[in-house]
Amino acid sequence: MTYRHRVPVRDPVPVFLWWTALSSASFRGYGLAALIYFVTDADLEPLQLVLLGTALEVAVLVAEIPTGVVADTLSRKRSIVISHVIMGLAFAAVGLTTDFVLLLLTQVAWGVGYTFMSGADVAWITDELDDPTRIDQVLARRERWRLLGGAVGLTASGLLAWATDLTTAMIVMGTIRLVLGLFVALLFTEHNFTPVVEHRFAEAKAIFSEGVRLARHDTQIFLVLGATLTLNSGAEAVDRLFTRRLIDVGFPETANPIVWFTLLGIVGLLAGVLALRYIEARVSAEGAPRRYYLCGVGLAIIGTGVLAWAPNVWVGVAGTFVVRGIGWSIIPAVAMIWVNRRTPSNVRATVQSFLGQAESVGEITGGVLLGAVAQWTAVPIALTGSAGMFLLAFVIVSRSKAGRLTPA
Repeated sequence: MTYRHRVPVRDPVPVFLWWTALSSASFRGYGLAALIYFVTDADLEPLQLVLLGTALEVAVLVAEIPTGVVADTLSRKRSIVISHVIMGLAFAAVGLTTDFVLLLLTQVAWGVGYTFMSGADVAWITDELDDPTRIDQVLARRERWRLLGGAVGLTASGLLAWATDLTTAMIVMGTIRLVLGLFVALLFTEHNFTPVVEHRFAEAKAIFSEGVRLARHDTQIFLVLGATLTLNSGAEAVDRLFTRRLIDVGFPETANPIVWFTLLGIVGLLAGVLALRYIEARVSAEGAPRRYYLCGVGLAIIGTGVLAWAPNVWVGVAGTFVVRGIGWSIIPAVAMIWVNRRTPSNVRATVQSFLGQAESVGEITGGVLLGAVAQWTAVPIALTGSAGMFLLAFVIVSRSKAGRLTPA
């Protein structure tokens, strides 16, 4: 049995929020450049675009649970540092090749790196804050800072790519990611976590077993995991094909498309910030996570349908704005808060990793299928399939009694 000794420490929230913003800036900045690079420089086919995401998600699926248990057993802080090193190197490597196989390997590397951070960051701040009355609001505020940081990263990456090229932008974002690892090593504390020093394998096995038991028997966690798997069966196609779809309906393939995608991304992120600002003050109420989760999924359904059948570029932009800017800002934030609220400290990173695994399983299965549909029929049909999966998730959550407001 591992015991934690609680000691009074300075408020960890400011450091956590600044790290969140900077981390998101490098992540979004890389993502913008990479998505356009895959289409314009590497000239990948729709199925290849989806397979890149599938390779990433397979890596996440395989590594998510072991790295989550490592964080719960040895150190959340060290796990986050390792993540930054691996992801930083992978980000930079993408810009050095247009070979499809090598690009697949870079996605595998950054997928493994991501799992070292997935769940560990939420577990770290929850334990270091040690204040159940604040954590829901802090996590919602964290998502706002993440979006604001993302807007800064999009702007910086877009300007850099415009002034130089996409390769330079990705290398710079990878370097920033590496530097952030030093930020975590120097400024993150770990006062309220005691690592396992004896019988580590047995303790890790016990933590994993306890996490599985909780995920299976807590109806609300089980519901979120099922809905997450279903949602992400459609999400991968949207993430990988929206650039292709927008270019098909009018975005230029030349003349610096990075500028337009940067503006679209920034406007979407700012809309997500406003939505999360509204949710932050209300998410602690009973039944609120379920209600806001359904709102986010409903927006994803509408936005994806509009994007799929947009008659022109402006309608396509509007659909992208709704699904990626607002809907997909709300859904993962509320899912994280909902699960974290119901998870004890000793298995927190592990259970958050289950959430990551649900995302990966959905994206692998749905991503390959919808990528094949896009390749052999048309991108709008694949995106319509995504909207159908979002609708199924909406039905699952709306019909379940788990998480409903208890009648007075």
